Amino acid sequence: MEHRDWPAEYAALTAADRRSPLPPAELDRLAVAAFVLGHDEEVVGYRERAYEGHLAGGDVVAAIQSGFWLGFHLQQRGELARAAGWQARIERLVPADVPQLAGMVAMANAALLMNSGDAAAALPLFEQNMAWAAEPDAIVLAALGRGNCLAMLGRGDEALKALDEAMVHVTASEVQPQVAGMAYCAVIALCMNLYDFRRAQEWTQALTGWCDQQSGLVPYRGTCLVHRAQILHLRGAWSDAADAATDACRRLAPGAVGAAWYQLAEVERQRGQYEAAERAYLAAAADGVDVQPGLARLRAAQGRLDQAVAGLERALAEDEFAPGRPMLLAARVELAIAAGDRETARKSAAQLNDLARTDSPYLQALAAYSEGAARIACDDPRGAIPALRRAWSLWQQLEMPYEGARTRLLVGRACRLLGDVDAEQMELDSARAVFERLGAVADLAALEPERGAGLSPRELEVLRLLATGATNRAIADQLFLSERTVARHVSNLFAKLGVNTRAAATAYAYEHGLTG
Repeated sequence: MEHRDWPAEYAALTAADRRSPLPPAELDRLAVAAFVLGHDEEVVGYRERAYEGHLAGGDVVAAIQSGFWLGFHLQQRGELARAAGWQARIERLVPADVPQLAGMVAMANAALLMNSGDAAAALPLFEQNMAWAAEPDAIVLAALGRGNCLAMLGRGDEALKALDEAMVHVTASEVQPQVAGMAYCAVIALCMNLYDFRRAQEWTQALTGWCDQQSGLVPYRGTCLVHRAQILHLRGAWSDAADAATDACRRLAPGAVGAAWYQLAEVERQRGQYEAAERAYLAAAADGVDVQPGLARLRAAQGRLDQAVAGLERALAEDEFAPGRPMLLAARVELAIAAGDRETARKSAAQLNDLARTDSPYLQALAAYSEGAARIACDDPRGAIPALRRAWSLWQQLEMPYEGARTRLLVGRACRLLGDVDAEQMELDSARAVFERLGAVADLAALEPERGAGLSPRELEVLRLLATGATNRAIADQLFLSERTVARHVSNLFAKLGVNTRAAATAYAYEHGLTG
């Protein structure tokens, strides 16, 4: 599609419509412009008027097409009942001697089935539509539907091939913007679900380029907002990821916003902002999202290991075929190691390795990392290093700096156990540089546990202020916390430092260089 100035087109058409009602063909154009600019509510009204105008003028074919795109828009918004109503209206108009229109209606029916969760019934309908589809829009919609159904049925490799076919037409700029936007988001979502993050990154970059060519276009809608935040997070752009996740939290509706809250929680947790992370996890849970393994990792960081393990065990027991199981197992390995449970760490790492026998470099890296961690915990540092080197190489290829730095940290520990302190220091220095760049506060604190006695980043902040003589109220004001929360942090750090008074805690802070 050629570069178009959508704000100018929208302004000209709405101004003309105010002067005198637009003809139905122009209303269809205005509906597209409204969609591109993010005026989703207006799209419905313009399409309805176009439908009625086409009917009044005797152009049944154009009326069916307006009704089809209206139903398509409603389905994308999750308004399946209204979409079904429009589907019934246009079905009555389809002449028996125009197979392409009948196919268009059949494709809308297939989409309703798919969006209602019946992929098995929808798949053959999409495949039939691919046989008659001639226009690029119809070809892409049929291929997208087929790909999504295949993914829902667990046939991931076939699904990717189907979406690749659809994207040939999209990247050639042959389809309408609402179809192109949906296609980009569909292929990115599938790649994310299959842990093919490198491919997801490539398509996200392509989507950004396409958006840049559409003046005024509102990019990244629906789950695409969340996936963009996830990719930014994985690439190490944590501030941008937090901004993208916050934007998604603001723009997504209930039923879809939970994933955005979970992503925001993950960024905040890794930045050491535990209270902000807790609030975001609670918001995600309120929207129906299972907040594991993120919440378990947060609980572990807060020193509540029993709660962390219980949450993970519950999630792992619920569905052994859940798409997120690899992430649960990776977290289970780390928590088992923290609890001194070597056998669980070893078994969980082995289960993850079985799941990683795919073409996903991400899963292969995750499994290799977990194997290395488990081997170190089981007193096999020499056997751990090859697995960790393999993981680090994959993280480098995937351009995931945080995971790479965590892997180098484990390599350093293995080197220390083998007596190679020079190699240990080089690995730790490399990891520290990445953590500092990313703002990974908790990981930086963990690099020197003997200095901080295992204090969390927030507890270190409280200790530093306490050492200046600040009261709990003053600390609360400076850190934007409640006085009760500060009191809990003081109690926790007293227990970890083995002291009973503020004076003793202050002395410890100065003796161990924790005041700077």
